[in-house]
Formats: sequence, C-alpha cells, structure tokens
Amino acid sequence: MEKKTKILNDPVYGFVGIPYGILFDLVEHPYFQRLRNIKQVSLTHYVYPGALHTRFHHAIGALHLMQQAVDSLRAKGVAISEQEAEAVMIAILLHDIGHGPFSHTLEHTLIGVNHETLSLLFMQRLNDEFQGKLSLAIEVFTGRYPKPFLHQLVSGQLDMDRLDYLNRDSYFTGVAEGVIGYDRIIKMLNVVEGRLVVEQKGIYSVERFLTSRRIMYWQVYLHKTVVAAEQMLRLTLQRARKLSEMGQPPWAPPALEYFLIHRVGSEDFLSSRNQLLDCFAALDDTDISAAVKTWQHHPDALLSYLSYGLVNRRLFRLEFSNDPFDPAYVDELREAIRTDTRLPRDAAAHLVIQGQETNSAYTLTKEEIMVWTKYGEVVPMSTISDFAIAPRSYTKFFLCYPKEIAV
Repeated sequence: MEKKTKILNDPVYGFVGIPYGILFDLVEHPYFQRLRNIKQVSLTHYVYPGALHTRFHHAIGALHLMQQAVDSLRAKGVAISEQEAEAVMIAILLHDIGHGPFSHTLEHTLIGVNHETLSLLFMQRLNDEFQGKLSLAIEVFTGRYPKPFLHQLVSGQLDMDRLDYLNRDSYFTGVAEGVIGYDRIIKMLNVVEGRLVVEQKGIYSVERFLTSRRIMYWQVYLHKTVVAAEQMLRLTLQRARKLSEMGQPPWAPPALEYFLIHRVGSEDFLSSRNQLLDCFAALDDTDISAAVKTWQHHPDALLSYLSYGLVNRRLFRLEFSNDPFDPAYVDELREAIRTDTRLPRDAAAHLVIQGQETNSAYTLTKEEIMVWTKYGEVVPMSTISDFAIAPRSYTKFFLCYPKEIAV
C-alpha cells in the first residue's frame, strides 16, 4: 500500500507528517528549501548558542500544529472540507517563505519590501507553476475567503505561527519561560459564526501563552546584546551599499551584490516579479556571512571595523531606557568616538545608533481573541474580569555604540 505521508523527526514535537501531494511538492521546491539557510531568530545565537534553528524548522512545525487544529475543529463538528484543509495548510506552510537573510534583521535594509508582501508574491508565483492549486490558499492567506477562522488560524493573535515559534524558540534557546501548553490551546479552539473562539475553560492556557510571549520578547528577541548585534549587521550592510553607490562596491556573492547595487522596492517586484523573486530566492544567510567575513579586510575602515566586530563577537554596548535619551549625552558619546584613535576616523555620525523597540503581548489594535463563555456568549478576552494581561504596548528607547569608549 502506498504511503500517504512523509514522516520527519522534529526535536520539539517528535514525529510529524507531511502529506504527499501538493504539500510535499511545495516542501521540496527550491523556494522552500532555501529556508534551511535562514535562521529563525537571526543573531540570537550570540547570546543563546543553541538558537541555530531555521525558518524551515518553523514552517514544518507550524504545519504540524495546523494539522492538529484542523483535526480538533472537525471533531467538534466544524465543517472543513478537504480542499479547505489543504488550503489552510498550504497557507501556514508558506506564511514565512518571503523572509530574507537573518529574518527580520535585514527586512528594510536590503530591500524596501516586507516579508508578508514577498510571501504573497512567492505564493502567486508558485500558483502559476502549480497551475492554480494554490488559489484557495492565497484567499485564506489574504483573508478574502468567506470562512474567517481559517485566516485567523494562519494570522491572528492566537495563530499556529505564534504557537510554534514560541515553543520552538524556547526549546532552542533553553529559555523555559517560553514553554506554552500549545496542545491544550489547540484543543480549546472552536468556531462560532465563522470566527475562531477559545472555550472559556482554556483562558488560563491563553494567559500563559500571552505571558510567555511578553517574556520571550524582552528576554530573547529584544535582548540588548541581540539588538546590538542586529544593529551592527544593519549598519554593515548600509555601509556596503553606500560604498556601492560611491562606485566602490565591495566584493559580495552575486545574489547579495545585486541588492547592494540596486535599490529594489514594491513597484519593482510588481513589474519584474519573476526575475526579482529568483534573485531574492538565491539570497540567504550564507551570502551575508561570507561577505561579512571577507569585509573584515576591506580597505574601508568603517566596513572592516564593523565586520570584524560581527565575526569575532566584539559587539556594541546597548542601553535601554524608558524615556528618550538626553541629546547632550548622545553628543558626548559622539565626541568620545571622534577623539578615540582606536575607532575609524569620521565615523562618529554612524557609530551611535538610536532607536526604539516595542513589545505588546496582547493588543486591541488587532482583532481580539474571542472567548466562548459557558453561557454561550462570545466576548473579547479583554473584557473577562479575571484576565490578567494588560492589553498595551511597552516601548523602550535604545542607544547603541562601541564598547571602546568610556564617558
């Protein structure tokens, strides 16, 4: 008898299955295989050495959770046809296919297009290649399909994407606070009037999920050393692009060289979709790593200084503050850089980086998690009397600069 499923051994969930057919064919496609070379959490391994898992791992894990969610909802009498089940699984499998090197870190440095837009462009391109078999998945992915709960399973405040990345990132970083009861949450999902709801007896598991998400952001994703490394990488690429624009392009692998020389935006992808997607699909973490390793020896002092720091983990200092930094303090740092002979000359304007990071475990600006009470009512989670998560955003300002200086 012919096997219906390809079995993989996932370190987080154990044995997971990929159904043969369109889903397996998509996993085998070069566009998807490139995700093996894109780290899920960028430069987080500078702080948590085990965090070397990839977007490939995450996509397979999210597909596994989606299979569980579909089975659980069907067991409760929710009507999901075979075509709809396949579509929502394709949508979650490909939801991150538009990520570039080091995931979010370089999203607005190399190209002016976000990964969600690129994921949709890749799905449309694959739909052409697979003769329309992704049409329903694209409707689900974009929220145009008349069963909203399917889109909510892919993209919402309690979607399979978030359930997997919190669980997976917690596993590979070793940060136990991120562990969530994903299996119980999935079992507590239901559908009322076409929309996804959580049964009331599952709200404490959802609270744990939201708390874990907030902790993981400050402890892992926005850890000050991780943010410093990511800012250095952005600055390195910006300097390489500046040199390219000055007619002095540094050596780079062909896939990276194209995006250093050409400024590419949304309109370019729309007018030359296939050509640019192929260029982008050829680009992954290995291209950036090879370039940065080589640039350590570049004659441009700023590019070589930044590249050496990244390769050898000589990272910038980063300060977080609840309030904007005093301009006088920033000027003092720039002056210290200007007079420090160990740092590249004329680099003071570049080597002090200011910005801010925002973390919201639960927000009212996106469609709320809805709770199906034991009395048959559907109410927003924020209105539950014992809901302990404050639905607000927390913003911290940061200042990033070389550790060599002392002020």
